Amino acid sequence: MLIRTQQDGFIHPFSSEITSPEVYANRRQLLRQWSAGAAALGMGSWAQREAFAQGSSAAVKLPALPATQSGVQGAMTVEKVTSYKDATSYNNFYEFGLDKTDPARYAHTLKTTPWSIEVEGLVKKPTRFNLEDVMKWGAMQERIYRLRCVEGWSMVIPWIGYSLSDLIKRVEPLPSAKFVEFVTQVDPQTMPGLRSGYIDWPFTEGLRMDEAMHPLTLLSFGMYGEVMPKQNGAPVRLVVPWKYGFKSGKSIVKIRFVEKQPMVSWAKAAPQEYGFYSNVNPLVDHPRWSQAMERRIGEGGLFEKKRKTLMFNGYEAQVASLYAGMDLVKNF
Repeated sequence: MLIRTQQDGFIHPFSSEITSPEVYANRRQLLRQWSAGAAALGMGSWAQREAFAQGSSAAVKLPALPATQSGVQGAMTVEKVTSYKDATSYNNFYEFGLDKTDPARYAHTLKTTPWSIEVEGLVKKPTRFNLEDVMKWGAMQERIYRLRCVEGWSMVIPWIGYSLSDLIKRVEPLPSAKFVEFVTQVDPQTMPGLRSGYIDWPFTEGLRMDEAMHPLTLLSFGMYGEVMPKQNGAPVRLVVPWKYGFKSGKSIVKIRFVEKQPMVSWAKAAPQEYGFYSNVNPLVDHPRWSQAMERRIGEGGLFEKKRKTLMFNGYEAQVASLYAGMDLVKNF
């Protein structure tokens, strides 16, 4: 049951009151159009997504995922929530293709049951866990987080899950574990995007241990009051709200605790463009475009006036202390 409360004069609505969920059957095109400008690229992708959304009439109702409202500081932004339609039709999930519409078009092939998560490395309790057991390790909470992607677009999404720290504490990392690495699903039979060689699959991401233990770091199993749609990373994904979206790995099958900083996928594929930390920082530009502004999906389309990008995606008060004394230009 979702509990509606009042905070600073704002009544947080139920997910069902924010938007009417409708799912239909049905990272930017960077590697298809490497030399193309970011604006031209975004225009094509947006137009295709709009056409796809308008042309879809089928609807699939996903199972509800009950949750209570989070009490974690900073976890409930009062910004307008992105519509369910936009959040489930404009996605980066390269295992299903490069275009923003590809995940919604092809992710229905993903087999999410049975599903297990293997925990290995520097922990006292390395083993393989069934998803159903993992879902019981923390109290399900709804958290309304901003999502900011490196291409310059953003959303506000009501996620459902619990702090990753709940899982980490349960498996008891050794003192030598300094980083957490996340490995995502690889299944050529259900993921057509794997046929392209732009990433050395499987997709991997990582966090420093203190980042992983931060209460805002969410292990998410759903959104908008329902279980996670396949195109958004079903059945379980990471959500790290102060980092660019690609840091939040989808369809996780392995969590590895290691001593040394892991080589993550985008830093390996394009080290001049993607660093390990990938914190949202308007002062550090992508080599091919500025990160100072962003376009909120659902606010008037491609030509809507952009808004300023917030340091740490607006979570500076909660996470800036993690990077005290660091050079955030060098450690991008």
